[in-house]
Amino acid sequence: MKFERLFDVFYYQQEHNPLPDALAEKINGQWVKYATQEIIDKINQVSRGLYNLGIRPGDKISIISNNRTEWNFIDLGMLQLGAINVPVYPNISIEDYRFIFEDAEVKMAFVSDKSLYNKILPLQTELPSLQSIYTFNKVENAPHWTNILQGEETVPHDIIEALMREIKPEALATIIYTSGTTGTPKGVMLSHNNLVSNIKSALEVIPIQTYYRVVSALPICHVFERMVTYLFMYKGARIYYAERVESIGENLREIKPQFFTTVPRILEKAYEKIMDTGNKLTGAKKQLFFWAHGLAEKYDTAKPGSIFYRAQLALARKLVFKKWQAAMGGEVVSIFCGAAALQPRLARIFNAAGIKVCEGYGQTESSPAIAV
Repeated sequence: MKFERLFDVFYYQQEHNPLPDALAEKINGQWVKYATQEIIDKINQVSRGLYNLGIRPGDKISIISNNRTEWNFIDLGMLQLGAINVPVYPNISIEDYRFIFEDAEVKMAFVSDKSLYNKILPLQTELPSLQSIYTFNKVENAPHWTNILQGEETVPHDIIEALMREIKPEALATIIYTSGTTGTPKGVMLSHNNLVSNIKSALEVIPIQTYYRVVSALPICHVFERMVTYLFMYKGARIYYAERVESIGENLREIKPQFFTTVPRILEKAYEKIMDTGNKLTGAKKQLFFWAHGLAEKYDTAKPGSIFYRAQLALARKLVFKKWQAAMGGEVVSIFCGAAALQPRLARIFNAAGIKVCEGYGQTESSPAIAV
């Protein structure tokens, strides 16, 4: 099995690195984990269910939701049919939803909760193309996403496999709308190969290993998190979805990941919290904290420094920076930061603390990474 199209990813994982917890999310206080084969089965059910409802190659389906396992089931299930994912942020205006749905001719939408369902429901009567809206959470008088699975068993899987064989790497996989420079959403059309080639290139420099636990907190509808999500799947890393961005610190300590993605603002907030803690110290502990911090500010990723500096830094990591690590779960090897520019000073400080920060630069049109 080769990874050439996005929906190949879990078949590749099952062949090379099957996992008992390939995807996990917290539901009612408990982690619900899905093994690789379970995910494949669920994706195939979605494909058959969507086909049974009339979805065909080229149809557009929108996902408007927080990060959750269902996002992937619907995404990969539609892609196996040759349908096109139009992911949208949950917090945009109704005018933008109307524009995107009409421009892309969205046929079906999946939303996370009651508020989003109520927000876009009026569009179903306004837009001829929008035939149905499903919810991931159970909402009274709204069709639940599992409804699409009714009758899926009547569709021979040979039909799905035949459609999959027809899909080339160059086929359109997703349309991602960005604000552009004018404020009017612009649809960026990306093929399977656009994203797959970006994933394989990024893996040459991103220090992610098979079986790593990774935390996903950034919106999957953003191309940065979407790309690295497929990358994690391809590499055989175990993806745990943070409950929300505000609780990421708690989830990091609970999951103890080796890797996670972030944006500069989240790192800045983590740094501010660390500095607040340091400022509250007294006496020798405070002196030790700021001695270590001073060493970190002088760190140069390109130059190792003198023997004396390296010895001091090793001591600082043992006495001070290990507590920074503990705040992130204690096992973080690296952080992948993207979507905006990170202050060079912050990158130096975290790298000095033994928490390697990889930065990605790019744009949606480049799928997205140009440089890492």
